[in-house]
Amino acid sequence: MSDRAASLPRVAPGEYVQQTLAGLDPTAGGGVDPALPLYATTFVVVDLETTGGAPDGGGITEIGAVKVRGGEELSVLATLVNPGVPIPPFITVLTGITQAMLIPAPPIEQVLPSFLEFIADAVLVAHNAPYDVGFLKAACAKHGYRWPNPRVLDTAALARRVLTRDEVPNRKLGTLAAYFRTATQPTHRALDDAKATVDVLHGLIGRLGGHRVDTVGEAIEFARAVTPTQRRKRHLAEGLPKVPGVYIFRAADDRPLYVGTSGDIATRVRSYFTAAEKRARISEMLAAAERVEAVECAHPLEAEVRELRLIAAHAPPYNRRSKFPERMVWLKLTDGPYPRLSVVRSLAPGDTAYLGPFRSKQAAELAAAGFHDAVPLRQCTHRLSLRTVTPACALAELGRCPAPCEHRITPEEYDHRAAAPFRTATASDPQVVVDALLARIETLSAGQRYEEAAVVRSRLAAVLRASVRMQRLAGLTRIAELTAARRASGGGWELALVRHGRLAGAGVSPPGVHPRPTITAIRATAETVEPGHGPVPRASAEETERILSWLERPETRLVEMSSEWSSPVSGAGRFRDLLAKAENGGSHQLSTERS
Repeated sequence: MSDRAASLPRVAPGEYVQQTLAGLDPTAGGGVDPALPLYATTFVVVDLETTGGAPDGGGITEIGAVKVRGGEELSVLATLVNPGVPIPPFITVLTGITQAMLIPAPPIEQVLPSFLEFIADAVLVAHNAPYDVGFLKAACAKHGYRWPNPRVLDTAALARRVLTRDEVPNRKLGTLAAYFRTATQPTHRALDDAKATVDVLHGLIGRLGGHRVDTVGEAIEFARAVTPTQRRKRHLAEGLPKVPGVYIFRAADDRPLYVGTSGDIATRVRSYFTAAEKRARISEMLAAAERVEAVECAHPLEAEVRELRLIAAHAPPYNRRSKFPERMVWLKLTDGPYPRLSVVRSLAPGDTAYLGPFRSKQAAELAAAGFHDAVPLRQCTHRLSLRTVTPACALAELGRCPAPCEHRITPEEYDHRAAAPFRTATASDPQVVVDALLARIETLSAGQRYEEAAVVRSRLAAVLRASVRMQRLAGLTRIAELTAARRASGGGWELALVRHGRLAGAGVSPPGVHPRPTITAIRATAETVEPGHGPVPRASAEETERILSWLERPETRLVEMSSEWSSPVSGAGRFRDLLAKAENGGSHQLSTERS
């Protein structure tokens, strides 16, 4: 055993669990660049003989492996393995391997170090690879060796993609060996079968050129179960940049079909043409797509923001989220001596008491129901007069409304008891509303009216969720200009200039260079953003929330701000834990939250 083999990392032995073949996962490593041309790739073609059965960490009786590159054989590893258990008679008949042959052979735990060293920095190849790789991974797990997770190419799967039924009736190794006239015929012995698989591999690689498959990464993806549409349209992913940005799938008439974002445009778009992409709507989109447009961005934050703006502007038919930001609604307090809550599409400059934005009318109405449970706001839609009396509704008779319609309450008292708590809850402290709802939940729970308590709990969550969100947004959007920086992965700094919650400029300063000149250039060319009314005056709520998430990361540094960034000391943010319980727990968990 070499020094390198002896130093292979050991891990605690554990139970092997059969999973998806790791080598067919595009995230598999093994130190092999997926862009490496096939002719320059080192392959280790392996075959195992076993006692049969499922992989349990043992059962391997023989390993044969051949290392090749550019059609040339580099080295060979072959050994019998003592499985530590008797060999079934039918295995002896099939392979010719007897119990006597295996008694002097080393056990698998002694063979693994040399084998793992042999396959290092190579692509593993096997015929029906999940079977062989499953046994090898199970042996590593049982004996404490870390599986290196190499890239794996399955010649059986590749043959199913390359060869038609007219050429071969099946994809068995013996059938393929006869078709490609391999120098070594498979004999159910590991080394012979591995050598036959080498010739089959070379024959299949010779057929890949016609499918425009030239690299090892493309070959592995090609072997996977992709649809004819994915295979036909995979050329759309060619020539795209490997940088952060936005990609747009466009139809023949140039209509945007789908907009997405990624830190690596080329890699992300290629994934749409692999077996990992199984969404029906994406398959339909690919069938209609004729080209992919890339919009390069300075860093991922700019890419996310551009994606949101493009989706909002074009409403691509195959995007499900982030469309139609103009459909957001607000819950506001109306004007007049006896104001009520109203769901509106937009805020007027004179509106001062409001909550939102909500993603749907139903969400706004749920929050409104929470306020109606907590404070005596009237729920009727009549326009009330200080002079004329209007007949009261059933809510007044039930004690759920102070009946301002019949002038049973003065405008001043109504404002103090009903309207002022809404203003305070939305602008600063929702304590009064929270206490009232918690008390109602406690009363209902004590009376074993759990379903009603759950309804009130959902209303409490709606109120808190909207209040926390709006106060968080308002804290940023009231700042005229903010500059922030974050270390870029390749060195330098990712820079963002934000004005009133809108991304006005972005850039990256070069490594080893002070970022100040880049910040000055970004400011000089940044978008002009005027102040406006409301918590999201000049951007969608989703854009400002993306910016907030970026700014709140521990690695982000605030460089400059035109004014302070603050939130109310007694604001809704202090109820985040209560909100989490209301969203995820039962009503009994809230009874101890009253202060």
